[in-house]
Amino acid sequence: MEYSKEFKAALSAFSSIEKDRLIFRLLKKDKLLSKKLYFELIDQETTDDKRDAMEENVREKVLLASKYIGNQKYFLSIIRKISAEITEHVKITTDKFGEVSLNLLLIDKILDYNEDLSRQRFDNVYKLYIYIINKIFRALLLIKKLDEDYWMEIDEYLQSLETKINKNHYLQKLCINNHLDFKWLRCENIPENIDQIVKEIKNQGFLR
Repeated sequence: MEYSKEFKAALSAFSSIEKDRLIFRLLKKDKLLSKKLYFELIDQETTDDKRDAMEENVREKVLLASKYIGNQKYFLSIIRKISAEITEHVKITTDKFGEVSLNLLLIDKILDYNEDLSRQRFDNVYKLYIYIINKIFRALLLIKKLDEDYWMEIDEYLQSLETKINKNHYLQKLCINNHLDFKWLRCENIPENIDQIVKEIKNQGFLR
């Protein structure tokens, strides 16, 4: 939504007390904005501190969720909630590196339970695996927007993922079927036009 000059002028004409009341009313209705302003204005924790806490949160919650791998619908719902927490962290802190690293960590921790996942019927884990593959493609898109100084650290996540994917026969096959080239699991090998490649893959009916 664009705001006219008249609207902006009217807001500027508010007294300090009126502006304060308006801000607090808006913050009550927008919890995310409230958390973002708190972080930017007075929070003593840095973005790195918040990311470290989120990493621990991801590890702990995937560990707890692993008890429900046999109930794939419930397990995936928990994973989606963890992902939503990562998204909130990114919106509050604008942590671009964390947006990639935390999501790759989430996938990596899920695949720590390859043995348990392999015991499930493929029909039951299909949605989870497609979810994982979509997340990997999303990470590849984001990596191309990151400064290359981050690539060495990101490569560690990607190499770990590749190792674990290759130990999961059905996930490996599904990655190949959905045109995920394992060579791309190195930052320097991600194609410059990865966004167009992903768009074309989706247009062909994959990643669903």
